[in-house]
Amino acid sequence: MNEIAIANSAYIVAAILFIMSLAGLSKHESSKTGIVFGISGMTVAIAATIWLSFFGNWSEASALSLGLLAIALVLGAAIGLWRARVVAMTGMPELIALFHSFVGLTAVLVGWNGALHSSSIAADLVGIHRAEVFVGVFIGAVTFTGSIVAYLKLSAKISSKPLMLPGKNLLNLSALVAFLGVTVWYVITPELWLLITVTVLALALGWHLVASIGGGDMPVVVSMLNSYSGWAAAATGFLLGNNLLIVTGALVGSSGAYLSYIMCRAMNRSFISVIAGGFGIAAPSSSEDEAGEHSEIDAASTAELLSNATSVVITPGYGMAVAQAQYPVAELAKRLTAKGVNVRFGIHPVAGRLPGHMNVLLAEAKVPYDIVLEMDEINDDLAKTSVVLVIGANDTVNPAATDNPGSPIAGMPVLKVWEAENVIVFKRSMASGYAGVANPLFYKDNTKMLFGDAKEKVEEILRTL
Repeated sequence: MNEIAIANSAYIVAAILFIMSLAGLSKHESSKTGIVFGISGMTVAIAATIWLSFFGNWSEASALSLGLLAIALVLGAAIGLWRARVVAMTGMPELIALFHSFVGLTAVLVGWNGALHSSSIAADLVGIHRAEVFVGVFIGAVTFTGSIVAYLKLSAKISSKPLMLPGKNLLNLSALVAFLGVTVWYVITPELWLLITVTVLALALGWHLVASIGGGDMPVVVSMLNSYSGWAAAATGFLLGNNLLIVTGALVGSSGAYLSYIMCRAMNRSFISVIAGGFGIAAPSSSEDEAGEHSEIDAASTAELLSNATSVVITPGYGMAVAQAQYPVAELAKRLTAKGVNVRFGIHPVAGRLPGHMNVLLAEAKVPYDIVLEMDEINDDLAKTSVVLVIGANDTVNPAATDNPGSPIAGMPVLKVWEAENVIVFKRSMASGYAGVANPLFYKDNTKMLFGDAKEKVEEILRTL
C-alpha cells in the first residue's frame, strides 16, 4: 500500500471519529466520550497529514519543513492548553469567536498561496482552481473580520448596539454582486489586483455583517460564524486537495448552519436574514425608559419565601456566569429539593452569550440533567409556579418581547416568568441587559429586586435556610 492510500485510509478513520464526536456531543451524558472521539480524530488526521507531506516524498528540504512543523505544533498546543486552562466560562463565547477568526485567516492565506503558486495546475483545471481561490479567500475573509467584530462585542470592547448605515442591505447585496463579477473576471484574466480587491471587499463585508447585528442576537451570530468557518475549511480542503478538510469543513459548516436555524426558530428570527446580517436592527421605539417603581427584597425574606413555596423555577443568565454563582445555585436547588420543593431550571435557547452556555455551567456544578428544562418545556408551567428566581438573566425574561411591538426584541420568544406567583430578580443594578433594552418585568407588582452579587446573595439565602 503506497503513502497516499495509507493517508486516505487514515482520513476515513478520522472522518468517522469526527462524526462520532458530533453524535456524542449531542447529549450531556455522552459529551465526554464525544470529546475523546474528536481528539482522537484530530490526532489521526495530523499524523496522516505529516506522513503524506514528508515521508511519501522525502528530501533534504523535507527535514527543514518537518522541523518547522514540529515547532508550530508544539507552540500551538502549548498556547491552546494554556488558554483552555485559564479561560473563565464567562470568557468562552468571545474565545470561540476568536478561534473562528483563525480559521478564516487560514483560508485567506491558503487561498493567496494557491493563487501565487498555481503553475503545477493542469490546463483543463486552471479555471476551476481560480474559482476555488476566490471562493476560499472570500469566505475566509468574511469569517475573519466577522469573528473579530463578534469577539469585540462579546468582550465589551466595542458597543453591542447594531451599526445602522444608510442602505445597509443594499451595501451587503452590492458586495455579493461585486464578488460574483470579480470572480468571473479573475477566472478569465487572473490579475493580482483582482485578488486584492476581493480580499478587501470580503474583509469589509464580514465587518459590516456582524457590526449590523445587535448584542441580544450575538449567540446566533457565534453559531453562524461557526458555520462560516466550516465552509472556509472546506474551501481550503479543495485548494489543498485534502479530502479530510473537505469532509470536516462540511460537517462543521452544516452542523453550524443547522444549529443557527434551530436558534432562529427559537428566537422567531428569519434564517435568511441571519446570513444577510440584518436581523439585529432594532425596530423604532418610542421610549427606552420604563415608568414605575420597583420593589426590593432581602436575602432573609427570599429564603422565607422559598421555604414556603411548593414549586420553584430558576432561570439563569450571563450574570450567573459572571458571578460564578452556579455552585451555590446548585446547592440551593439541592437544599430546596430536600425540603420537598419541586425545583427546576428554565433555560432560554440563547441564555448567556453562547448556545448551551448555561447548560454547561449547570453541568459543571453537577445539577441533575432531568431538572434542567428548555424554554418550551417550562413556559407552560410558570403560571403554576410559586417562585421564579431570575439569576443574572435580563433580555430572555423581558415581557417587552411579547407586549411591545416597537421593542428591539419584539417577537423573540422569552421565558414568561412574570406569570408566576412571585418573581425574585437577582441583579447588581437596574441597568438594562446586553441588548440595551429596558425591562418592564422589574416594575411588575409580583416582582421583587434582590440587589448585589448573585453568588453572595445565594450563599446568604443558604445560610438563612
